[in-house]
Amino acid sequence: MDLKFTSARKYVSISVPSKSQTMSPHIKSVDDVIVLGINLSKFNKPAQFFICVSGVFMFYLIYGYLQELIFSVEGFKPFGWYLTLVQFGFYSVFGLIELQLIQDKRRRIPGKTYMIIAFLTVGTMGLSNTSLGYLNYPTQVIFKCCKLIPVMVGGVFIQGKRYNIADVSAALCMSLGLIWFTLADSTVAPNFNLTGVVLISLALCADAVIGNVQEKAMKLHNGSNSEMVLYSYSIGFLYILLGLTCTSGLSPAVAFCSQHPIQTYGYAFLFSLTGYFGISFVLALIKIFGALLAVTVTTGRKAMTIVLSFLFFAKPFTFQYVWSGLLVVLGIFLNVYSKNMDKIKLPSLHGIWKKNVEERKTRTLSQTV
Repeated sequence: MDLKFTSARKYVSISVPSKSQTMSPHIKSVDDVIVLGINLSKFNKPAQFFICVSGVFMFYLIYGYLQELIFSVEGFKPFGWYLTLVQFGFYSVFGLIELQLIQDKRRRIPGKTYMIIAFLTVGTMGLSNTSLGYLNYPTQVIFKCCKLIPVMVGGVFIQGKRYNIADVSAALCMSLGLIWFTLADSTVAPNFNLTGVVLISLALCADAVIGNVQEKAMKLHNGSNSEMVLYSYSIGFLYILLGLTCTSGLSPAVAFCSQHPIQTYGYAFLFSLTGYFGISFVLALIKIFGALLAVTVTTGRKAMTIVLSFLFFAKPFTFQYVWSGLLVVLGIFLNVYSKNMDKIKLPSLHGIWKKNVEERKTRTLSQTV
């Protein structure tokens, strides 16, 4: 906005920049939502919802299937960190390609911030992938549904937050569901190992922190998604490469994958590609319809992933998985409800009782008449 003052006449000339000048170079239009080259803004709301949900389910179901398929290759389970290295490499390439397609290619977020984000990303994805060497895939998915627990614990001890009864009930349901599911897994799964529980729990803690750090950095410095992906995953790639080299874990992994290139590198490419596409549709779903609907859709996707895991991969089954899983779903619903109490109006017990009394009175009067 330009302000011009003159001494001859006392007036102010105000020139307002055009809409194209005021917008960030990272987006084409204020209302445009573009996913994989598709401008969703051209479709109506039902079509947008159908496209986003279809994309989330299709790509993430393939992603989960390929992840479990890779770890089903005999002898691959010790190489979870190498899979993460390959995944980070592919994500870096995808981010670089996407960054070339936008107008502004400058790095906006400081390098120190990216080093922290990369470290947390390595923790959440590397530990999550490695945990599959010790846990059944459904158990890992159930744990990943319960990110609320470390978020609440950190909020209480670090920020001194207080939570309402719905949040506390959600955390309690998730905790009981996790304990029940883990006990069921330890009873029926022959390869159950407590190390997997520790790894996925640490991954959850890192995941609980990384979302807040990423959101703050992107809002503060106006960074784009493609920039975030490129720098966080490329720096993370260097972290993992250094770690594997120092621990002598790189050579055995390379030798094994060279003997099974299709089952390792081929699946890892598709695994990384579907994960990259899936997160694009999740972000679009959040932007168009909000976090409430996005959480509902992703929770349904995780439930279907668990079902498909039991259908496609032979593993022992017990109905304790079902009951404990439903307890976790109840916890997720309570968490969503606590954040959207103004949008979700649940009938109270007093209201239900009062309504029943009024209905009985109405029936009595009708019978009397």
